[in-house]
Amino acid sequence: MVRLKKLKKIRIHREGTHTLVGSFLLLLVLNAGLYFGLECKIPFYIVATISLIVYGILVNFFRCPIRLFGGDTEKVVVAPADGKVVVIEEVEETEYFHDRRIMVSIFMSLVNVHANWYPVDGTIKKVGHQNGKFMKAWLPKASTDNERSMVVIETPEGVEVMARQIAGAMARRIVTYAEPGEECYIDEHMGFIKFGSRVDVYLPLGTEILVKLGQLTTGNQTVIAKLK
Repeated sequence: MVRLKKLKKIRIHREGTHTLVGSFLLLLVLNAGLYFGLECKIPFYIVATISLIVYGILVNFFRCPIRLFGGDTEKVVVAPADGKVVVIEEVEETEYFHDRRIMVSIFMSLVNVHANWYPVDGTIKKVGHQNGKFMKAWLPKASTDNERSMVVIETPEGVEVMARQIAGAMARRIVTYAEPGEECYIDEHMGFIKFGSRVDVYLPLGTEILVKLGQLTTGNQTVIAKLK
């Protein structure tokens, strides 16, 4: 399968544009009011320092790193997100497969990049969204009870892999770019989740898992598994 490159030469993700502009204007007005409205400048210096830290976290959160996998993608499953592996276990998947699967879960903290990548090359078979709760994303029941979107991809070898974006206690918006019938490739963005959340990948039994619990992952770079 010929790999297509649809990457945009940007460093800040488009999902963060309005948030960053709005936050900048709000902090600018707040700090300007303190600077010109108070004779004592100590409150201004304190708020200005906090504002720089908060805005720096926001900029870091909406970073859009340009990454190319660079290796052979045949039967390879890459991490769909930056974060930490919090679950590797065999589970009963009841939403699409209705059978036993190996689930690998990657938790994204507030300081991680929150862009999500496709974990495999293939054709998008199904895209779905389920409303739900906003429990802490690292809890086991978050996979089935929280607000979530799922993307099922069939690889060129005919293997189906599911990636599930899960909202967390702070994440209230999941963006999924996948459309059924489209071809998708490692290196492309699958979507974006605003603020702390997680992505689960469901793999066939017998898949060789190449990561361990607690391991840090880099989206579109860390190989998490090898399909049979």
